[in-house]
Amino acid sequence: MKYAILGDIHANLEALREVLKDANEQGATHYACTGDIVGYNADPKVCLQIIRSLRCATVQGNHDYYAACNASLELFTPGARKSIHWTRKQLSPFERKYLRQLPLILDIETFTIVHSSLNNPSRWNYIFKSKAADANFRNQFNPVCFFGHTHVPLAFIQGKNIDKGFYETLHIKPGFQYLINVGSVGQPRDRNTTAAYVIYDLEEQTVSMRRVEYDISSAQKKIRSAGLPFRNALRLASGR
Repeated sequence: MKYAILGDIHANLEALREVLKDANEQGATHYACTGDIVGYNADPKVCLQIIRSLRCATVQGNHDYYAACNASLELFTPGARKSIHWTRKQLSPFERKYLRQLPLILDIETFTIVHSSLNNPSRWNYIFKSKAADANFRNQFNPVCFFGHTHVPLAFIQGKNIDKGFYETLHIKPGFQYLINVGSVGQPRDRNTTAAYVIYDLEEQTVSMRRVEYDISSAQKKIRSAGLPFRNALRLASGR
């Protein structure tokens, strides 16, 4: 059994299609998503339809939550606020209800998915450092937890000490806990412009980072045509 685990798709249809093509070539049999299907890019409706058609186990991200309700956006940057306001207008009442009802945490097989952190997931905390990872581990009961939110692939391993680092392939070993950021499909921020996701092979107990080229220019043109912030388009070409 192989899970393709996606995160932070952010309405980037061009990236999502290439990622799913690659996942199929890798023999993925199941799909999971660490949230933020919508936001920033110009295809929220189609990306939602694709994720739902895959029967993809999905948790709620902060952009999903705010696009689905009318809560204040004062904590967001001006560009993110504009993107969320635009996304709200694109979604049907049914689509907004779907996003509102997504869980914050989901256990699948022998692993867990969350958007931000198992420690107060509705506060949308960012995990970049060991201290934040330690707070997550205190609430982690499965050996492996996948998360997103930062758009940066990063893994924390808790044995006797917490160790962290970038990764290509992780071998899941008994007696350890793993907290793994799957990177971003639709808006990478690790200075790598290719779409990121992981394959989790449950039989081999390996987690492999995948990077996939996609048509950035087409995604940028859609952003500009939709009247979304120009910075949303620029950052796709810089991976930051």
